[in-house]
Amino acid sequence: MRQLILDLLPESPPTLDNFVAGGNAETLAALTGWLAGARTETSFCLWGEAGSGRSHLLLASGFAYVDAARDPALATAPEAEQVAVDHVEALDASGQIALFNHFNRLKMASGMLLTAADRPPAHLALREDLRTRLGSGLIYRLLPLSDAEKAAALATQAKERALKLTPESIDYLMRHAPRDMRTLSAFIVALDRYTLEHKRAVTLPLLRELLNETLPLDFAK
Repeated sequence: MRQLILDLLPESPPTLDNFVAGGNAETLAALTGWLAGARTETSFCLWGEAGSGRSHLLLASGFAYVDAARDPALATAPEAEQVAVDHVEALDASGQIALFNHFNRLKMASGMLLTAADRPPAHLALREDLRTRLGSGLIYRLLPLSDAEKAAALATQAKERALKLTPESIDYLMRHAPRDMRTLSAFIVALDRYTLEHKRAVTLPLLRELLNETLPLDFAK
């Protein structure tokens, strides 16, 4: 039975160190500083398109994490001093009230609220008082990685594993695998294991073979 590659590998926890910054070095530095207490703003909002790394950074923060896409009412949001709310654009009416209350609670307690959305707070379809509060904090855009930046990251990850991956192999992988860095990075791990287990060098036929074994048919063509 075919399985997604991410089902075959142990979860690799997102960290600030394994985030591929690309053109987001300034944003990553600002977030790192805020997490370390260099800034006093209650909230920090990351916005950008899908695949830009928003969820990675929220999970890497170590804050109590809740995903509004799965819990639009924020019913599972904890009363913690550091809270991360993903996909703010998915909040329902109850969730917006809950986030408004969390913001006020954290501000009074000198806590920290990290949020992520697909657009800046001013453009979110939220109640005005919540938009105002989220807009009062730090707001940074995350840019998606270019193909060249993804290829460079894969080359670096392969080199760290002493895995000989030619530019042609990377190009093949970029054209035939899902394009998000989480899946691409997981494939490098799988490729390393596969070559060691089978005692074979990386070739295009081997890449095709592994893709066929680990990815759905729609991708591994």
